[in-house]
Amino acid sequence: MVSVSLRVPLQNEMSHNTFGHLFRVTTWGESHGPAIGCVVDGCPPGIRVTTDEIQRELDRRRPGQSRFTTQRREPDSVEILSGVFNDADGHQVSTGTPISLIIRNVDQRSKDYGDIAQKFRPGHADYTYEAKYGIRDYRGGGRSSARETAMRVAAGAIARKVLGGITIHGGLVQLGPRQIDRSRLDWSTVDANPFFCPDPGSVESWSDYLDRIRNDGSSVGGIVEVVAESVPVGLGAPLYAKLDQELASAMMSINAVKGVEIGVGMAAAALTGEENADEIRMGTAGQPKFLSNHAGGVLGGLSTGQPVVCRFAVKPTSSILTPRRTIDSSGNETEIVTKGRHDPCVGIRAVPIGEAMMALVLADQLLRHRAQCGSASK
Repeated sequence: MVSVSLRVPLQNEMSHNTFGHLFRVTTWGESHGPAIGCVVDGCPPGIRVTTDEIQRELDRRRPGQSRFTTQRREPDSVEILSGVFNDADGHQVSTGTPISLIIRNVDQRSKDYGDIAQKFRPGHADYTYEAKYGIRDYRGGGRSSARETAMRVAAGAIARKVLGGITIHGGLVQLGPRQIDRSRLDWSTVDANPFFCPDPGSVESWSDYLDRIRNDGSSVGGIVEVVAESVPVGLGAPLYAKLDQELASAMMSINAVKGVEIGVGMAAAALTGEENADEIRMGTAGQPKFLSNHAGGVLGGLSTGQPVVCRFAVKPTSSILTPRRTIDSSGNETEIVTKGRHDPCVGIRAVPIGEAMMALVLADQLLRHRAQCGSASK
């Protein structure tokens, strides 16, 4: 039993499971439950949606694909339960009604967590969940597990279809203290290595480094960069729905993310006004041309038409084999070793998740822009 100092009424509910305004995504399920799923509400009718397209994105996030990720063997096979129908040409398209998706869990090993059922893992949400709700699912973290993010990726695949010509790509640009060489940056190489790294020259040294970390039973963090191109001008709002504000909120909602920046981000504090301002000239077809993109494609909360650039920092995986000091639910001091299957760097599989969150924010903003202003500006 939890001590009196931690107990709260059991009627507290775990709310806030829905993201978005017009393009809304509600996720459900736990890491070691029978299934996880989501409902996508607000997808316009007539958008071609296929299981294969959603599965393609899920396969990029799927665990167990290299020695650098958790060896949990989940196929992450998605099923579409509602919201699509065949059009006159036989293509499966959205009907405008809620699209319900489900992924069944098949490789849970709940016994791995039996030894820590009464202990609070440092760096995890164990203590805060039990303090707030009076109950927690200790099997892999339950609702707090990154397993939930599979449904974000599935929903993000649908959001990409809503975005049409807007393209989104992401990559791991820093592993622990090791950064990529941006002179070698090549987004086309991201899916050709186990790190989603856009710098092929860093892959070998990253492999050696993470092998040492993994063999020591430890973990490291990383930085993910996500870029959206061909974004129309004007997405966002001046005050409480700024595009960069909603991107920051979306990325911070990803498990283990501890910092977000847009454009040059924190580095802007070290620049002068002359260095930071993105100067403008006239480009082709009578459109303005920015000479730099320190703002990350957002000015005054509105998209500029430049690439939207967002980075987020992911902390080291908290589940490690090194004994750590903690307390149990009765308030006794003890030590804990977290066994099981865990990522030595959760930043790797955060890449497709970050891309999905970018897609969800932009799809929602695009629909809100159309509702207020009509067709999006180019």
